[in-house]
Amino acid sequence: MNQKIFPADFLWGASTAASQCEGAWNIDGKGETILDHMTNGDHDHPRRITNKIQPDVTYPSHWGCKQYERFEEDIKLFSQLGLKTYRMSINWARIYPNGDDAVPNQAGLDHYRKLFQCLKKYHIEPTVTMTHYDIPWNLCVKYGGWSNRLVIDFFTNYARTLFTEYHGLVNRWLTFNEINFSTVSYGECVTSGILPESGKVVMDDPNASTEVINRRFQALHHELLASAIAVQLAHEIDPNMQIGCMQTGFTFYPLTSAPEDAEAQQRDMEIWMYYCLDIQCKGKYPYWVKRYFDSRNISLNICDGDLEILRKGTVDFISFSYYKTDCSSATVKGNPNDWAYGAENPLLKKNDWGWSIDPLGLRWLCNDLYSRYELPLMIVENGIGEIDVLEADGSSIKDIGHIDYLREHIKALTMAIQDGCDIIGYCPWSAIDIVSAGTGEMKKRYGFIYVDADDFGHGTFNRIPKESFYWYRQVIKSNGMHLEWGK
Repeated sequence: MNQKIFPADFLWGASTAASQCEGAWNIDGKGETILDHMTNGDHDHPRRITNKIQPDVTYPSHWGCKQYERFEEDIKLFSQLGLKTYRMSINWARIYPNGDDAVPNQAGLDHYRKLFQCLKKYHIEPTVTMTHYDIPWNLCVKYGGWSNRLVIDFFTNYARTLFTEYHGLVNRWLTFNEINFSTVSYGECVTSGILPESGKVVMDDPNASTEVINRRFQALHHELLASAIAVQLAHEIDPNMQIGCMQTGFTFYPLTSAPEDAEAQQRDMEIWMYYCLDIQCKGKYPYWVKRYFDSRNISLNICDGDLEILRKGTVDFISFSYYKTDCSSATVKGNPNDWAYGAENPLLKKNDWGWSIDPLGLRWLCNDLYSRYELPLMIVENGIGEIDVLEADGSSIKDIGHIDYLREHIKALTMAIQDGCDIIGYCPWSAIDIVSAGTGEMKKRYGFIYVDADDFGHGTFNRIPKESFYWYRQVIKSNGMHLEWGK
């Protein structure tokens, strides 16, 4: 790049999630979460939920990358990387161990205050997700997760605590991570806290009953209400607080030029991408939702005042994850155990886990979202999982694949900005190696910083910057002008 594209205040960052990096699952008064009951797995074996913590079973969230006790070391490395923002999450059960507690856990409040103060010391702004694939276990087993309307009150109490406790330290919040994922089996479990009857955490069940589908959309309605209430609450406490939604960046192309495939693509984008965004950005259910609900016998229980809450609780900006694209077809179906099981695009390469690699799709999605909502955009997850190898010198990792992937996506962002999209930040996944949410593996590595640990929690957990660390530092320092490595 040889011309200025990114604004001077662009938020170059990187991301993690508490349940995947903190560990310390039962330390300092923290309660159990749904992720604490989720076993490890791999590409061919789904993770499982166990009702009790079993001593001979591997639960990766129990250690993560041990950031709970090493956050100061990590933040110092983030500062050396040059991060302007750190997109992280707070573990709900560290603040309210059971979710429905009368008073918060002081040790949890103190921990995050120290973390935010450390970020401030190193001039890194936090971008904080209030719940990222975790919900107190007690709310799952006692209330049925977000299928129970009472959970809105518990979340509102949690939100009020965060906004008042960290007022002045955190100005940018995201309510729910990948909220639009709640309507598939995996999302129903990790986002909505509804336990799978089989115990297996599969990506989706295309043969789900009408009752199950209705439950998912009802739980999502409750989450959307809670998000809208949190937005209003934050603005009451401080009108300058910025509250965003966070969506899975589903992107579909028609598989062929057949009109039926174009129609399938439109329908896929509606339900996977626009459904939640229309509600969170426009404050209302989309016009086509009646057709969709009628075709699937979905009937929501919408109480008096709900629609007014949604109308008043619209977000200030849109954040989203972007990893891959899929294809829509009227006849060809994808693998239901794949993430957003669209038809396979024969023109794209894949990574080792079967995800397509499509940098230009990010430009397409940015333009699509900005033209539809005209709100600032922030990419808070973008990355590729690879099996990184520690070199013989024991101190270097040549993760050129990470560099290649991220460089091409940043190029796509420059084009989107030149198109006129208002993009305020870019936070690749992930700042440091953490446990994969989908498979529970550590070997599926996304981070700029290598963590010496395996899938079973063995290792020193020492931190080693990868080659991508030094490349991304160059990108940030040049404000996106120097993307090539070694030049």
